[in-house]
Amino acid sequence: MNGKLLPVKSDFAQTIATDKRIKAPSGRLLQVAALVWRDNHGKLEVLLITSRGTGRWIIPKGWPQVGKTLPQAALREAYEEAGVRGAVAVRPVGSYCYEKTDLPPEADCAFTVDVFPVHFSHQEKHYPERGERQGEWMSPKEAAKRVDEPELKAILRRFAMATNMAAQ
Repeated sequence: MNGKLLPVKSDFAQTIATDKRIKAPSGRLLQVAALVWRDNHGKLEVLLITSRGTGRWIIPKGWPQVGKTLPQAALREAYEEAGVRGAVAVRPVGSYCYEKTDLPPEADCAFTVDVFPVHFSHQEKHYPERGERQGEWMSPKEAAKRVDEPELKAILRRFAMATNMAAQ
């Protein structure tokens, strides 16, 4: 577990991952996620997808990618899991923690996820995990009801309040 983040510049967007398995300052493994959003006729909508294992509602997330910045890795996850193309923010809007219960006891089961907003442009017809997940656009308020993680619920609510679009 020698993964590091290599700062190229002081800008967060220029921090390059040197390993997929990176420990956050909390000691948890770091993951990245994409909070995909769009303006649908003046109303803010976010995209939730289902997890492959349990079918619960989540946002696209995964591991940092060697040679990529954390925002780039989040954008890649949005593409791989939901076919999303768009513009990713250079800074996260927050982070949340979760624990996996389906891993062997000796595995690291605690994760911190940095969440990067992705302004939706379009969806590709073909992408790596097509057919493995379902996706649905909804208000941030509805999304906060559907996700399990309390900190992610709070991120969704704050994100809605921070925009100028109607969040309902």
